Amino acid sequence: MLSVFDQGPFAPCPSPFNLAAHVLRHAGRLAEKTALSVLTRDGSDDWSFARLEAAVRGTGTGLLAAGLVPGDIVLMRLGNTVEFPVAYLGAIAAGLVPVPTSAQLTEVEIARIIADLKPAAVLRDPAVACASHPVQISTARLLEMHRLAPCDYAFGAPDRLAYVVYTSGTSGNPRAVAHAHRAVWARQMMVDGWYGLTEQDRLLHAGAFNWTYTLGTGLMDPWAAGATALIPAPGTPSEGLPELLRRHRATLFAAAPGVYRKMLRGGPLDLPDLRHGLCAGEKLSRHLYESWAAATGRRLYEAFGMSECSTFISASPSQAVQDGALGRPQPGRRVAITGADGPVPMGEEGTIAIHRSDPGLMLGYLNAPEETAARYQGEWFLTGDQGAMSPDGQIRYLGRGDDMMNAGGYRVSPIEVETALAAHPGITQAGAAAVEVKEDTYIIAAFYTGPEELKTEDLQAFASRRLARYKQPRAYVYLDALPTGANGKLLRRALPALFKG
Repeated sequence: MLSVFDQGPFAPCPSPFNLAAHVLRHAGRLAEKTALSVLTRDGSDDWSFARLEAAVRGTGTGLLAAGLVPGDIVLMRLGNTVEFPVAYLGAIAAGLVPVPTSAQLTEVEIARIIADLKPAAVLRDPAVACASHPVQISTARLLEMHRLAPCDYAFGAPDRLAYVVYTSGTSGNPRAVAHAHRAVWARQMMVDGWYGLTEQDRLLHAGAFNWTYTLGTGLMDPWAAGATALIPAPGTPSEGLPELLRRHRATLFAAAPGVYRKMLRGGPLDLPDLRHGLCAGEKLSRHLYESWAAATGRRLYEAFGMSECSTFISASPSQAVQDGALGRPQPGRRVAITGADGPVPMGEEGTIAIHRSDPGLMLGYLNAPEETAARYQGEWFLTGDQGAMSPDGQIRYLGRGDDMMNAGGYRVSPIEVETALAAHPGITQAGAAAVEVKEDTYIIAAFYTGPEELKTEDLQAFASRRLARYKQPRAYVYLDALPTGANGKLLRRALPALFKG
């Protein structure tokens, strides 16, 4: 018996189709219902479905009036405000192709992205780092667009390009992942396979507006279901989240594991309206799962995915999960564990793979057909993550098949970090690896050689000009020599043993 689990075909995406129209499909019926509440210590800024749709479609009108045309790529350099999802959906509504990017990226990193994408315009918050571009549309102009007449939704083939997200590549160069409009249709497989989401729910997501995890799980999915999204105001500490969950009667809570760990420092948590928590971004440890259950009396359900396909394996309220397992493929998914010759026998270790017919799978890496082709093995898309499958479809996670690091829910290429540090005149060789500094807590550490040990603060300043904050090492270790194999190649997996926290 081979390690293939087929949950049956998912309903095909209707055609013509528009991602933004699907997300706001309940806006007419639920016009006065609260779609979004931005939560502060003293209250909330509430957006009805009618107000949200008006702002989205007005933004679409404004972007077209600014000279953009359907199919144009629009780079987003916006901060942690509601303008981010409004501009994102407004662009898609009008047939443009938005590219959301982390506000933490540096000018150097953005210059490379601009050279790669050649966007027609940049949506720009002046407080967010950005490289030079001749067409920049400010947040002030975007806010003015909210009041414009609504644009028509640009309907078309569900397989056409809708948006692009960047993910760290194993080669050290971030890759532009191109997604179709149908990707949002496929997200419905998460509703029963992970969330248990209903129209009556109030889902609080702990992330920032300009994080793609928040954009999908925290905003678009609740809106597409007719539910209410709750987002903490910028600067809300993790320790303040329990009070917001109670006061605003959140029924679902989504966050990265690190947020749950911080919340637990305060001891038992009284969350009377919460049904369960959702967890993604990094592996949920058994210790954290049990600690949360003991403190709240509620369960955590984790999901596994990637930028190329969002989440597709998960635990959920509707199915029991074996100890240590990620969960099962969501309804509508076809997943396998593969080896060199395709799916391996049930129970054997291999690469987690998803069938190329999955409607949530990317169109490919933008302008990189060879790199796209390299990720496929026949009918299977290879994730690069290792796992093993039981006969009932439960999948155990066994780590990465390469040296990719996880930093607070972000995957980071060690090569990208090493390349940035190697430009320092006092470094002759650099290596990077994730190291555990305490139970369930990992940081990126840099190991380097050179004529002499360098000041940590100087290295931190050097890295801050070249790498987004989540990519920057939190520790630097000076060595006489880095570990290498017989061929002289750096052995990254030997680096954590050399770390002394």
